[in-house]
Amino acid sequence: MKSNFPTKKIDINKYKDFIRVAKSFSEGAELADEFGYYNAAGVLIIHAAIALADAITIKTLAKKVTGDSHYDVLALLKNSLSNQTNTKRALNHFEQLIHHKNLVSYSGDIYYKKDVDKLFKHYTRFENWANTILEQ
Repeated sequence: MKSNFPTKKIDINKYKDFIRVAKSFSEGAELADEFGYYNAAGVLIIHAAIALADAITIKTLAKKVTGDSHYDVLALLKNSLSNQTNTKRALNHFEQLIHHKNLVSYSGDIYYKKDVDKLFKHYTRFENWANTILEQ
């Protein structure tokens, strides 16, 4: 697992701002989904998950990944959190969302309701797990 990615120290209290950002993105995704803007909904729900991942690293490590690869955030989470089954499952859901990020953003592929429903499913499972850490 990669461990030499760029990070910066962040005030631990800043994690709350990232939770608010995640909530804003997820609510925006729900609205976009409701109006049939599925690519927009996909981008927003993925960014909600990224914001939650950042909130976790800030709260637990007082650091945030600064590089361009969202896989670095995933690696930081894998390296720093317990190796429990529920953590592995949650990080697998996050990884699925990251896999879709470039597709939904840059490929020109059209996303449909069924595609976004899968992303929401991954997000909800990741969010439920993230909240167990963020609410401690």
